[in-house]
Amino acid sequence: MREILHVQGGQCGNQIGSKFWEVICDEHGIDPIGRFNADGESSANQLERINVYYNEASGGRYVPRAVLMDLEPGTMDSIRSGPYGQIFRPDNFVFGQSGAGNNWAKGHYTEGAELIDAVLDVVRKEAENCDCLQGFQVCHSLGGGTGSGMGTLLISKIREEYPDRMMMTFSNADECMVLDNEALYDICFRTLKLTNPSSELRLRKLAVNLIPFPRLHFFMVGFAPLTSRGSQHYISLTVPELTQQMWDAKNMMCAADPRHGRYLTASAMFRGKMSTKEVDEQMINVQNKNSSYFVEDTQQCEVQFTEAESNMNDLVEEYQQYQDATVEDDEAEYEETKVWTTTTRLERNAMTRMKV
Repeated sequence: MREILHVQGGQCGNQIGSKFWEVICDEHGIDPIGRFNADGESSANQLERINVYYNEASGGRYVPRAVLMDLEPGTMDSIRSGPYGQIFRPDNFVFGQSGAGNNWAKGHYTEGAELIDAVLDVVRKEAENCDCLQGFQVCHSLGGGTGSGMGTLLISKIREEYPDRMMMTFSNADECMVLDNEALYDICFRTLKLTNPSSELRLRKLAVNLIPFPRLHFFMVGFAPLTSRGSQHYISLTVPELTQQMWDAKNMMCAADPRHGRYLTASAMFRGKMSTKEVDEQMINVQNKNSSYFVEDTQQCEVQFTEAESNMNDLVEEYQQYQDATVEDDEAEYEETKVWTTTTRLERNAMTRMKV
């Protein structure tokens, strides 16, 4: 089984991560203490890939493969007292006492650097228990102190120890999910009708199909269904309706209208019971109706050549720096040898005069 190790850090990351585990537990039929509750005919499907995110413990309990970290205990206490607080392994809660005070430097260089070894020990332990770890999934914020500062520090450490594993997160990684507050607010206010909005898959397969070259690894995320609670009983969740919502600019998690640009690649993932034939038909319709919004092969080749040229120029510049540094070192070594030779000759002359 291709396992994924989930890591969540900081107040924002732990809040998102906690909600993530609530949804995953509900989909797999796992109750708040880790017991599996069979759901009739769908029970076999619920257990089919459960090992992607869960470890099976003694007594038939399923424990999330998750590491929870923060620089203050308050967030950890709120998770423990929450509805799914008892499902996590107690040893996987790693936290400090001082906090980062919304300071990136504290999370990255001081308080976070002191706690990072303890977090890495838990990460290594979970990774070693996996049969075939495919990668890491990190939930953290891009602002503040712990999530941004310590989160990026953890990502860099993990990439050093596991360079061949995939990394999916919201910052510098192999696959980045692009979100911004403006788009999320619009979704909450306009679509979900919230009056006071507040701020599983094969990772390598996703990267291979969606990332043409490493620098373009930022994904625009669209989600469906999105509807207000008052309107959900009047909408039929058919495949065409889900497809239409998925590609709607209003459902994008970042405030960028795809109609004003071009798609290099796209991927649509459907979950639940539906006809695969109907899904294929809808995808073909999307391609046919929106063909002008997709980059043609010739245009993509031009982009690839431009990227290749940029990479080559960067490589030439890097080699030039090494060459210049080597020339300077050789010159310095030559000057040092010249001085030493001159000194030796003076010493020899002085010794000859003393003998005379």
